[in-house]
Amino acid sequence: MSTDPNPADPSGHDGPTGSGGRGGPGGREAHGGPGGRSGRARPAHEEAERPGHGERERRHWRKWHERRLETITAPYGPLSLTATHWLDDYPEGRIPAVPGDWRAEGGEVVLTADHGDGLTVDGKPLTGSVRLGADHGPIDGARVGYGARRLVVMRREGLWAVRDFDPDAPARRAFAGIETTEYDPRWAVPGHFRAYPESRGVRVENADGRERGLGLAGEIVFRLGGEEHTLSVAIEDDGSLWAVFADATSGNSSYRFRFLRPPAPDGDGAVTVDFNRALLPPCAFADHFICPFPPPGNTLATGVPAGERRLRAR
Repeated sequence: MSTDPNPADPSGHDGPTGSGGRGGPGGREAHGGPGGRSGRARPAHEEAERPGHGERERRHWRKWHERRLETITAPYGPLSLTATHWLDDYPEGRIPAVPGDWRAEGGEVVLTADHGDGLTVDGKPLTGSVRLGADHGPIDGARVGYGARRLVVMRREGLWAVRDFDPDAPARRAFAGIETTEYDPRWAVPGHFRAYPESRGVRVENADGRERGLGLAGEIVFRLGGEEHTLSVAIEDDGSLWAVFADATSGNSSYRFRFLRPPAPDGDGAVTVDFNRALLPPCAFADHFICPFPPPGNTLATGVPAGERRLRAR
């Protein structure tokens, strides 16, 4: 199994960075990759036979976990999101607690402000109007700033929104850690990826209560506890996979659903399914993300007490 050089999306993406299934309606939101593993994975049963594999993977996992915490607690990590404002909800152009006039106009957002508003665009004070497209890349590179805050322009299914990331967000100050199960090789199992003949789009509820499209490219098949299971997945831009899943611990000893990002399958479809790297979705850290719920069939009947479980209480 390959290690994960980027343990989390630095800006807290709600979903996959790719097309949600290479052409499906899942869509990326605004910015770069959320920790997809690069390269091809050696099947888990082959890796397990290598001398010292278990301890080596345990060290890799600990480094992954440390980097993951660094990403979550970064000034513009997911804990810093304080609001997602859909412009259709504010036809007069005024967003709560955000200066300026914001209006969706055709395929762009028109932002109008004067010097007293204190907004900057590309690092320079904004006086007048500017046309904006969706931001892509790290949050701290967003075009619009308001002091230390970053106002990220995003588009989802034709609707424009502005996200407010604040390093001084209450959730970031209150963060006490993530309840995480230590690495256990029993939760890293061999699997097989089966691509669908054509990408599929399904409608699923999102964390904000709205239903949106989710693109799926295939499924991974694996065994846990002697039983076969499948998870529908999207394909990321780098070839790695992305799944939203729930299990028998969800809503109890684990968050109500989690993300899983297996590496790119090899030429025969073999892939390691490593639940030690199950991730809390961005909406576990801030209520203003719109993470998709698991699609039909992605709720496992068995419990998966592995990986990130839930936020640690203060």
